[in-house]
Amino acid sequence: MKTSLLFPLILLFACSGPAEKSGLSALEDDIRSLMQATEGDFALAFRMLDDSGRQLLINETEVFHAASTMKTPVMIELFKQAAAGEFSLQDSILIVNEFKSIVDGSTFRMDLGVDSQEELYERIGKKASLYELMYQMIIKSSNLATNILIDRVGAKNVTQTMRDLSAEDIQVLRGVEDLKAFDAGLSNSTTALDMLQIMEAIARGKVEGSREMVKILSDQYFKDLIPKLLPTDVKIAHKTGSITGVQHDTAILELPNGSRYVLVILSKNLTDVPAGKEAIAGMSRLIYDYVSENPD
Repeated sequence: MKTSLLFPLILLFACSGPAEKSGLSALEDDIRSLMQATEGDFALAFRMLDDSGRQLLINETEVFHAASTMKTPVMIELFKQAAAGEFSLQDSILIVNEFKSIVDGSTFRMDLGVDSQEELYERIGKKASLYELMYQMIIKSSNLATNILIDRVGAKNVTQTMRDLSAEDIQVLRGVEDLKAFDAGLSNSTTALDMLQIMEAIARGKVEGSREMVKILSDQYFKDLIPKLLPTDVKIAHKTGSITGVQHDTAILELPNGSRYVLVILSKNLTDVPAGKEAIAGMSRLIYDYVSENPD
C-alpha cells in the first residue's frame, strides 16, 4: 500500500532544511513524492501574490467534483448581485427545505443527517438574512443555506461570473443533494487552476466585497487540511470541500513576514481518507516552508 510511506515522508519533508528544498523544482519533487505515496488522485495550484510570477501547477486542469468549494463562487455572486442593487445582503429570506431538481423539476428535501449546520433546520419556516445564510454556507458549509442561496442568485449566473474571472472550466450547475441530477451525471465540477483564479481574484480585490469575503473565509470551521501543520501566526482564509473519497481545500495565506500566496489542493478516489488528509496537510507545509525560505 502506498499509504504506508505517507507519514514518514511528511515528517521528512516538514523537517528538511533549505539545502534539500531550494527552488520550485525541488519543491515539486517533494510534493509529487507525497502524492505518489498516497492512494488517490491529486491536483495542486500554488501562486505567489507578488510580482515574482512564481507558481507551481500539478494536474491543474484535471476535472474534480467541486464538492463544497463551489460555495465560494456562490458567495462571489451574492456580493456581485448585491452591489448591482438586486438586493441587500441584510434582506431577510425564508428558510425552506424544498428544492427542485434540475433534471425534471421534481421536489427534494435536504437530509439533516448529511448536513453540517443543524441549527438552521430548527428555523425552517422562519427568516434569516442573506448574509447570515452566506456566512453559514462558508464557515460551516451549510448545504441548506447553499440551496436557498443558489435558488436566489441562479446557478447559471454563478458559472458566468466565474467565466468573467477567467475560470474557464468550473461548472456550477445546481445546489446540493439533487440525487436525480447526480445520477444523471450532472454535478458541479472544477479544476485546481480555476479555483486558483477564483481565490486570487478575491485576494487581489478584483471582485465586489473582496475584503469582507476574506474575513468570512478566515472564520472557516474546518481546519484539518491546508492549515493543519502550519504555525498559528499564519493568516488563512479558505474553503474546504468533501464528499466520499474527495477532500479539497482552497486558500489565501499570509505569513508574518508579509508574504502572501494562494494554494489549492484537490483530491479524489481516496481509499484512505485520513491518509489523504495528512498528505494534503503535508503538501501545504512544504509550500509554507518554501515561501518562508524564499520570501522574495
